[in-house]
Amino acid sequence: MRENSVRSKLMNGGTAVGQMAFEFFTPGLCQIMANAGAEFVILDTEHSGVGIETIKSQVAYARGTSIAPMVRVTGTHYHLIAPMLDAGVMGVMVPMVETADQAKKIAQWCRYRPRGVRGLAFGMPHDDYKSADPVATMKAANQRTLVIALIETKAGIENVDAIMATPGIDVGWMGHYDLTNSMGIDAQFDHPRYKAAVKKLVNACKRNDKAAGFLCGDVKSGRRYLDWGFRMLCYGTDIAVFQQGLKAGIDGLKAGKGR
Repeated sequence: MRENSVRSKLMNGGTAVGQMAFEFFTPGLCQIMANAGAEFVILDTEHSGVGIETIKSQVAYARGTSIAPMVRVTGTHYHLIAPMLDAGVMGVMVPMVETADQAKKIAQWCRYRPRGVRGLAFGMPHDDYKSADPVATMKAANQRTLVIALIETKAGIENVDAIMATPGIDVGWMGHYDLTNSMGIDAQFDHPRYKAAVKKLVNACKRNDKAAGFLCGDVKSGRRYLDWGFRMLCYGTDIAVFQQGLKAGIDGLKAGKGR
């Protein structure tokens, strides 16, 4: 089974950078990202409207690249998580994680016994359709799967220490827009209450030897979060990066012609 180098890197205290994809699910997406230096992609299903067939295709396209394909599922349910793992994703991000009990269930759904309760299937996309020793395959899968808890509500921040102390949760991801909305300070990322929440999440991750994750919109904000202790960053989304790059070019051309 292919290794998830991103999980290994994070578990050893390193930093990984990738991107979230919402729109451009083409055969070349993962190779393009790899050529740009990305280490992983989080394929969104929560807001994009895509289903498991699209995710399964993207996992297949990622084979042969250096990209670790991961997915954001739509909620905290076994039937939303297990099929994605069988499709071959190397990591799962679950939104709106608010309690340690939720975190425990998520961690168990993502791994085989004795560490979890994931259902067994072999010779499938997740093991590249290979026939191998099932015990070794389960052990490798448990080691490979990165489990990301998206902390994006007041309740999630209040319980973040217990969530990040949960065995099997690897990353605490700051959902900044939803969190500020939940706190009644929409998009006020310089607000003292938001900054206190960020610090609380980072400290909870550090205490439990977990990584903190964040989606940054630009290099300046990304560096700030790195300085704050975040170790797993997405540099924007496929939509934003394409649109911003295209706009900058078109604006430059128009300005050059005096239009």
